[in-house]
Amino acid sequence: MFDRMRRRRQRERAKAIGGGHMNRLIPNAITVGALCAGLSGIRFAIDARWEMAVGAIIVAAILDGLDGRMARLLNGTSKFGAELDSLSDFVSFGAAPALIVYLWTLNAWGSVGWVIALGFAVCCALRLARFNTALSDPNPPRWSSHFFMGVPAPAGASLALLPMILTFEAGSGWGDRPIVGAVVLAGVATLMVSRIPTFSGKKLHIPRGWMVPTLAAVGVFFAMLASAPWATLLVLGIAYMLAIPVSFVVQRRMRAAETAAPAEAGAQPSGKPILSVVGERGAADGA
Repeated sequence: MFDRMRRRRQRERAKAIGGGHMNRLIPNAITVGALCAGLSGIRFAIDARWEMAVGAIIVAAILDGLDGRMARLLNGTSKFGAELDSLSDFVSFGAAPALIVYLWTLNAWGSVGWVIALGFAVCCALRLARFNTALSDPNPPRWSSHFFMGVPAPAGASLALLPMILTFEAGSGWGDRPIVGAVVLAGVATLMVSRIPTFSGKKLHIPRGWMVPTLAAVGVFFAMLASAPWATLLVLGIAYMLAIPVSFVVQRRMRAAETAAPAEAGAQPSGKPILSVVGERGAADGA
């Protein structure tokens, strides 16, 4: 009897260990897939297969958005996965876009074009280092869960490739000029290392009544992406840039509300608990 119980505990322990390994393996495998997509984008650029190069970076961005969510869903987060994700992000969204844009048009400027490409890659590395450092803050402000500081690396890589996407859609003559690639690359690099808040989408909550319309909108988006990919990506990039000023205004209001909450709590009569005041402020911020 005791032998059967011991064997059963051993089987349960082995099953739990195996499940834990799989929970970590799946997100890390997605991260490796994103890394391979970014490196493939460099290879396609070397072969002058520009549309495939841009498509590889877009695939890497999609996979990068999935790995973290999959890790949280499976409870498979780990320090190894976080380090692997940072290295993958730098290659796929820092080095790869810089090399693609350089081979696309900036090589006409020689060393000047190469310096601009290097600057973009360095800014991406600095942005990732700052992001990783901010994760160690034990008491981040409440509004920080809704925003990134600066443009995140996947979005920055996509914005850096907008001149190429414009050329694919509208033809050559404007987006393939070195000056356009240089200005866009330098501007996006500045946005990545800036402290301008941008929406993160991590706390996005869709009400139950909006589930069906949201799914319909997602279906329409993928239909547009399949039928007119470059026009769809171009519109998406422009919409993202237009959302940056909106995120700046919303973040300032949330910061002001969070700063005012302790003062209002301290001014309340002793008969009303402070916790209720903070809760009301939090509900107002979420509305």
